[in-house]
Amino acid sequence: MPEQPESPSSDANQPDAVRIERDGAIATIVIDREASLNALSPEVLDALAAAVAELAEAGPSLRGVLLVGAGGRAFVAGADIRAMRELTPDEGAAVAAKGHAVAAALEALPVPVIACVDGFALGGGLELALACDLIYATDASSFGQPEVALGLIPGFGGTVRLPRAVGAARAKELIYTGRRIGIDEAVDAGLVVRRFADREALLAGARETVELAAKQAWTAVGIAKRVLVAAAGTPTATAVELEIAGFRDAFSTADHDEGIAAFLEKRAPEFPGH
Repeated sequence: MPEQPESPSSDANQPDAVRIERDGAIATIVIDREASLNALSPEVLDALAAAVAELAEAGPSLRGVLLVGAGGRAFVAGADIRAMRELTPDEGAAVAAKGHAVAAALEALPVPVIACVDGFALGGGLELALACDLIYATDASSFGQPEVALGLIPGFGGTVRLPRAVGAARAKELIYTGRRIGIDEAVDAGLVVRRFADREALLAGARETVELAAKQAWTAVGIAKRVLVAAAGTPTATAVELEIAGFRDAFSTADHDEGIAAFLEKRAPEFPGH
């Protein structure tokens, strides 16, 4: 297995390790610890949680989120190994809970969230990307769950979301071996939805997708995401009931009224966002 990039923690407490950049209806969450390959220390996880919580309050003014890592080497190279070295088992579990809380918060945002991967997405970095709705990546990207080489297992959702993304057998192989895969295999496995030649094309492609979704009914996109997340991994009968409930909820929105009226009147809809 290729050696995992080391993640120094010298910049773990820098004030802008996570920031939000707004451009109209699109928000970009930037993890900016370039010197440590954007590693996820407990402090960075707290900052990510705060950023996602802020965006959760934006309402219909927010139509999509891009999640990126600073620099050109890594999306997120993993959890901050140096920061984890002295943790007790209970403290390790607490860090895992922080990672799961961030993932759940990303899944709860009622808008599309795209992980824009340029470089390494390993360990906690891959788990963070898996919590997003879509993974877009450059040709220079690679992916893996190398925790077993450290005597650990994935702790931020890898054993849960990776099988859903690539199937149980392939997920087991990747987790048991710690093997890293490149962009070709990641696309073939269905892990990466779209690939791009470079970072500029990646961000442009992600924005294009978000802008297309932004033209649709905000409430409908949010309900669809809620159902998709809740139904993942459930029995078919449970998933069907979740979809029926979501379909019912959509009927109660003004966006539904406007969408139907616009279709019948052969005009472009002007969705009110509620």
